[in-house]
Amino acid sequence: MSEGPPAAGRRQLVPFAALSASYFAHIGFFNPYLPLWLQDLGFSILAISLLTSVQAATRLFAPYGWGALSDHTGERVKLLRYGATVALVASLGLWMDFDSSYGVWWLTAVLLVMFTHTSSMMPMSEAAMAHLISQGGAFDARRYGRVRLWGSLGFLFTVFAAGGWFEYFGMKHFPAWTFLSLLAVTVSVWLLPDLKEAVSTHGQKIPVWPIMRQRAVIWFFASAFFHVLAHIGIYVFFSLYLDSIGYSKTMIGVLWAFSVIVEIGWFYTQGRWLPKLSLTAWLIVCAAAMALRMGITAVWPGVLVLLLFAQALHALTFATHHTVCIALLSHHFPGRLRGRGQALYVVVAYGLPGVLGGLAGGLLSSAFGLVSVYWACTAVSLMATACAFGAWRLQRRLEAAAA
Repeated sequence: MSEGPPAAGRRQLVPFAALSASYFAHIGFFNPYLPLWLQDLGFSILAISLLTSVQAATRLFAPYGWGALSDHTGERVKLLRYGATVALVASLGLWMDFDSSYGVWWLTAVLLVMFTHTSSMMPMSEAAMAHLISQGGAFDARRYGRVRLWGSLGFLFTVFAAGGWFEYFGMKHFPAWTFLSLLAVTVSVWLLPDLKEAVSTHGQKIPVWPIMRQRAVIWFFASAFFHVLAHIGIYVFFSLYLDSIGYSKTMIGVLWAFSVIVEIGWFYTQGRWLPKLSLTAWLIVCAAAMALRMGITAVWPGVLVLLLFAQALHALTFATHHTVCIALLSHHFPGRLRGRGQALYVVVAYGLPGVLGGLAGGLLSSAFGLVSVYWACTAVSLMATACAFGAWRLQRRLEAAAA
C-alpha cells in the first residue's frame, strides 16, 4: 500500500509512538528490577531465574495465538486493548503478601496472566503499523526508527528514575510502579486509531509453514535464536551480577540507561547507516559485537570504562539487530502473513531462548557463580555469528544465481 500525505502519515504514527513509549517505559523498570524485587522478597537465584522465565514461557504460545487471531480477524487494535486491560487488572495481584506458603504459586499465576497478555503487544502493534511505515511494499527503516526511538526514550526514563527511587525507598514500591506503567500502556492502546484490516477468505488460507522451511528463513531464525539467547545474560542476570559486584541500584540504573542512550542515537540515524551493508551482513556484525560485549562483561565487570563500552555495543546488539530482524520479517512474511511471522519471531527468538537461558543460567550461576553465565553467553554469541554467516552466504549465492 502506498503512503498518504506526509502530514497524515505523521498523525497516524503518533499514537503508535505513544504506545511504544509507554510499553517500553513499563519494560524499562520491570525487567531490570524484577530480579532485585524477587531477591528482596527472599527468593534464591534459582527461584528468581524460574520466575523471570515465566515471561519467556508465555512467548512460546501467546504471540502466535494472538498473531494468528489478529491475522484472521484484522482486529489488532481491539485485541491490544483487551490484552492491556487484563494485564493491568492482573498486576493488582502483586500487592499480595508473598511470605505465605502459597505466595510463590500466586506470584507465578499473576506473572503468567500478565505476560500472556503483554508478550504479544509489540508484535501486534508493529504488524498494525507496518503499512504506515512502508512504501510500495518496501520497509522504511527511517520511519520505523523514528517511531521505535520513543520506546527507547520511555525505557530510558523509567530505568533511570526507578533506579534512584528504589535506591532511596527500597524495592517495596515495585508493585505500584507496575500498576502505573501498565495504566499508561492501557491508556495508550485505547487512544490508537481503531484500524481494521480487510479480511479475505483467500488471505485466511495462506499457509505459513512452507515459508518456515525455506533455508534463508531457517538460517535467519537460528541466528536470531542464538543472538537473543546470549542476551539472557543482560535481560535476567545483569542487575543481579552488578549488585553482587557492589554496584548501587542507582549505578545499575545508569548502566542500563547508558545502553538505551546509544540505542536512541542508532534508531534516530539508522536510515543513514543500514544501506551500507546488506541485512544479513548486519546480522554478522551484530552477533560479533554481542560476543565482544559478553566477553568484556565476563572479564572486566569492575572496570567502569570498559563496562560502559560494552553497554555502548547495545546500539548494535539490540537496536541494529532488532531493526534488521523486523525488516527481514517484512520480507519473508508479507501481507496476511505479517502477524504470524512477527509472532513466530517472538516465539523462536524470545520465547525459547528466554526459557532455556533462564533455566540454564540459573543452574550455571548456582553452581559456578554469575560470571559463568557471561562466559556461556560469549560462546552462544559465536554460534549466532556462525548462523548469521550462513544466512549471508546463502543470500550471496541466490544473488549470484539470479545474476
